[in-house]
Amino acid sequence: MHPDWLVPDWRDSAAAGVMTTRRGGRSAGAFESMNLREGLGDDDAAVRHNLALLERSMGVPPVWLEQVHGARVVRLDARDAAPGAPVHRADASVTTAHGVACAVQVADCLPVLFAAPGAVGAAHAGWRGLAAGVLEATVQALCEAAGCAPRDVRAWLGACIGPGRFEVGRDVLEAFGVAAGGASPHFRPRAAAGKWLADLPALARERLQRAGVTQASGGGWCTVEDASRFFSFRRDRVTGRMAAAVWRRG
Repeated sequence: MHPDWLVPDWRDSAAAGVMTTRRGGRSAGAFESMNLREGLGDDDAAVRHNLALLERSMGVPPVWLEQVHGARVVRLDARDAAPGAPVHRADASVTTAHGVACAVQVADCLPVLFAAPGAVGAAHAGWRGLAAGVLEATVQALCEAAGCAPRDVRAWLGACIGPGRFEVGRDVLEAFGVAAGGASPHFRPRAAAGKWLADLPALARERLQRAGVTQASGGGWCTVEDASRFFSFRRDRVTGRMAAAVWRRG
């Protein structure tokens, strides 16, 4: 693993996870250096090098999703990591299989990794997916796969746009059931009319707690504020993508 990448604090867990930063790869320019998505204007050969480097670092192949900012969760097995396997249209995945990693890509949205006894999962939680219930759906799918209760699940929040930079409008408040004039600890009004600052990690923790998950950590990094370390679509528009992945050890 590159020393700059983020890892969950699961030292006594049978699961392993990682979130890449923008460091450690071969891409150049706006995509320097660990861009993991083709089709954004980066050199495709550099992206393929970066993807191969990530897989070697993890020791298992990541299964990517066609992310659509929804709440669908898919259950993966080894067949999903085979060359030419169809790409699932979903924003979260879980697995009980060894030798395969649940993975999501982000550049401001919140990645959440999950570990349970005998199963792991990953979710892409932008505000739309979060409001739609992607975390609750992932916890439910993970518990069904592992045969465990939500209290047995560990969640780790990666880097995302932070509460000091995530300016939103009335539509985001309404998506979370907050009236424009109402009080919420997760939305702070700005001087500009009709604008608020939203705390995405805090909203995620609240959703996880309501779902019965009592073990949650991470979420202290802002992608927008640290340009040297993280890609940010909101900050740069033309930028790369990072990955968060989780897999079973052994």
